[in-house]
Amino acid sequence: MSTQYLETTKDVYKKAAENPDVGLCCTTTPIWQLPGLTIPIRMQQMNYGCGSTVHPRDLVNNPRILYVGVGGGMELLQFAYFSRQKNGVIGVDVVDEMLAASKDNFKEAEETNEWFKKEFVDLRKGDALNLPVEDNTIDVAAQNCLFNIFKQDELIQALKEMYRVLKPGGRLVMSDPICETEIPENLKEDERLRALCLSGSIPLQQYVQMITDVGFGTVEVRAKRPYRILDPNHYNTPEMIFIESVEVCAIKDKMHVDGPCVFTGRTAIYFGNDEFFDDNKGHTLLQNMPLAICDKTAIALSNLNRNDIFISGSTFFYDGGGCC
Repeated sequence: MSTQYLETTKDVYKKAAENPDVGLCCTTTPIWQLPGLTIPIRMQQMNYGCGSTVHPRDLVNNPRILYVGVGGGMELLQFAYFSRQKNGVIGVDVVDEMLAASKDNFKEAEETNEWFKKEFVDLRKGDALNLPVEDNTIDVAAQNCLFNIFKQDELIQALKEMYRVLKPGGRLVMSDPICETEIPENLKEDERLRALCLSGSIPLQQYVQMITDVGFGTVEVRAKRPYRILDPNHYNTPEMIFIESVEVCAIKDKMHVDGPCVFTGRTAIYFGNDEFFDDNKGHTLLQNMPLAICDKTAIALSNLNRNDIFISGSTFFYDGGGCC
């Protein structure tokens, strides 16, 4: 498969590094406001993402962090806020100009944040398809609105690379656009639209399937939000296309015999006469106490055809805990 579209992507982000483009990719989550953290304006202007990959509950016990596609360095700075160790955060980008801009932004960040030292971040020239990182050395890997650009073969390779560098139990945290409508082929093949994260979106189920096919045993769909509209007046499409952004965490843990655990924000509530219900498969539901469950557990409980267990639909919001 031709990868010429990746050269167009490099050109788009080379220009975005030299002249920050605030409207290039609008994040749909607020910028973290943390005690003692001051984010340079230029970093904010170069926040080319569609969500956030920085979650404090992922960043305990001095993790070694990898961020692919550095942008202006904002999320690298946020990760460094929790890490605060030399080379604790590795930033990888294929665009020289983006690495240079990020390096300059860190100099300003060092002046405005007394806790921050630029050696906390190790910037490396490299490709998401061939990461310059050793096997099994990373605790938390992240990317924001980068993998959406890739076509299927490249996306699979990028996911395999993230899996390779993560330690057992490590976490891959991602934010990407998704779309449940089939995007017309002419838009998919428009190299600039793909570079702008507007035409490479795939359905959530397919996105999760590709993650688990690589080997990740647990996937958490943490948030899903409206993102963009491709309409016939502005794009060559016969119908309006609704694009959402999704925040996902994939954990490099053992694959279960019955398949991966995928959490999409489903809940079970037992409201029978006993104090609890035990399905003898590791799931105990206390009376009238909600329990977060993965999708396969939701199916298994539904198949029991009990009239005293409520199973919610997917909320596409998951905040930890639950059955597995």
